[in-house]
Parts: sequence; structure tokens; C-alpha cells
Amino acid sequence: MRAALLVAAALTAFGAVAPPSIDVLMAVGSLPPPILSQFRDPAAFVQTDDGRYLVFDRRAQAVFDIDSAKRTVRKAIAIGPSDGEILRPLSFAFSSVRTMVILDNPGDYERVQTFHDTGTPLSVFRHFPAASDALRLNADAMLSSGLSELGTIGANILAQAPDGQSLFSEYTPQGAMTRRIGRLRPTGYERDRQLHQALNAGIALAAPDGTLNFVFTTGVPMFRKYTATGELVFERHIEGPELDAVVQALPQTWPTRRVNGLEFPIVTTTVSTAAIDASGRLWIALSTPFTYVYDATGNKIRTVQFRGADMLVPWSLFFSKAGHILVAPGCYEFDANPR
Repeated sequence: MRAALLVAAALTAFGAVAPPSIDVLMAVGSLPPPILSQFRDPAAFVQTDDGRYLVFDRRAQAVFDIDSAKRTVRKAIAIGPSDGEILRPLSFAFSSVRTMVILDNPGDYERVQTFHDTGTPLSVFRHFPAASDALRLNADAMLSSGLSELGTIGANILAQAPDGQSLFSEYTPQGAMTRRIGRLRPTGYERDRQLHQALNAGIALAAPDGTLNFVFTTGVPMFRKYTATGELVFERHIEGPELDAVVQALPQTWPTRRVNGLEFPIVTTTVSTAAIDASGRLWIALSTPFTYVYDATGNKIRTVQFRGADMLVPWSLFFSKAGHILVAPGCYEFDANPR
């Protein structure tokens, strides 16, 4: 016992730090099985200001609206190629102004549509990615090119376009670009334009104070913070023992896949999703079942695991006004700060 105490004292003297504790959050609620069984692949789970729940079902290619008592469900947006419908959806975002933004791929173009949280169509624009654009797996492991994960800033949209001119851009709901923000990070693959762009894929997020965060979802895990006007504040590597094996396994030569006669680099994700809570803390869900939480100054303050029926790798995180974290898959609710 005395020897153990001496070892502990020596480690403290030399600045060794004990491994951080991991908060395992247990689900405090979920959608009831009769409702949950109607979904094929719930990829996003959010709650409206009036208490209703919305589920974006990627495989069913639809959005479902559940009443606040979790008793009834209706289809708010249906599958289809026409405007006001969705087909081969790639990304879903929910804004602070009660709108849903959905990126889909109904033809040889990508389409960005905005809907009211009741499902009423509001706006649409089309994006035509070039044949040479990098092909990559997005945060939901869907193969895509062109625009990447969507974020929102008020009624406007944050997204990446694979033109290499900026890290991400802000668009109006009608598709007009209002500004470019940030530069692509160095990757060591600048001579391979497709791979360089794919390793700069990520999620742009607006914080409650108007500042912007960009979380890289591929390659070496890291994030950047920008002022509300787009100036870089800092850059942080996402590090921790839960990520060591993932980073060590990153390839030096990336595999390719041939699609429609063209060969593309296939870059998988190291971060599955990210979100910012009402206090401005950045939650980053890794490709392993761990989530890191960072404060507004970029310091990691917490490591979290979500347990529903089993440990979860979140595909989406949403912070409700009641203080719950809504997580898909599984459509679970968690208390962010259990007593």
C-alpha cells in the first residue's frame, strides 16, 4: 500500500495526469416501439419548439412528424423526385427558425430544399457537381460528391462546395452564396486535388453567440473556430486515447473506387457528427462510441458515451429546450447533466 502511494506521489510530482473519467449517459426516454418500428433508418431525431418530434428516415426517404405525447405519427415529407419531396437524401439539418434543410440527389444534380417544420416546402435550389469532384463517404456513411454536410445559421445554409476556394460557404435558401469562410487545411496530398478536398470534408456549425465552428470529419480529427465575421480564432486537434487506434490506422495511400467509369479516392470518416449546445459547448461524436465535449475556448472538458439498448455511435445530436440530447439512431433522449 505504501509503495502504491509513493508511486502515485511520484507520478503527481512529475506532472502525470490520471486518465479522464468517462460519463456514461443512460437514456431517459425514447420513441415508443410501435412508432419506432415504422422507421427503416432514422438518421436524425429533433424536436420542434411546440414539442413535436421529427425523424429524418434516410432509407425510407421521408421525414416523419410525431406529436409531443409520442402517440401519433404522420409523414411530413414523402419520397419522390418532385420539388417538395426527397429522393436519395444525403444530409439533414434543423435550424433555429423552425426550418428543415435537406440535401438530396434526385438526378444528375444535388438539390437543397428548405421546409417549415410542419413539412411545408419553402425554397429550393440545385447544385451541379463536376464529374471530377471527389467522391467520399459523408458522416452517415453515404457515398457523395459536391456539397457536403449541411449546417444552418438562421434561415441561411452553411455547406461546402468542392471548388477548393474556401473551407465552407454561406448560402441563402435560394442558393445565392453570400460569403466564403476559411481555407482548406494542409493534408500533404495537395497534388491530388480530389483527395485533398475529400480530406477537408466536415460540418460547419453556428454557435449561439454567432461564432462559427468547422469540424473535419475525415482524415486527422480536428476543428476550427471562426468569429461571426469569418476570421480564424483557433484550431484544435481532437485527441484522446479513444482515438489513438483510429489515427494510427489512417492510410498513407488511400484506396479508390471506380464509379461510372471514373476513379475516385474513397475517404472514410473519423468523426460521425457534431453539434453545439445552448451554452456554446461543442460536442463531437467520434467514429468510435465516444463523444468529446469542448468549451468555447477549445478545451476538452468531458468525454461521454451514450447508452440506449447498447452503446451508440451517434449519427445526429440535437439539444432540446427541455435540456435533453436527442440522438439517432435509436431515437433516444438523454439528460445532458444527470444528477
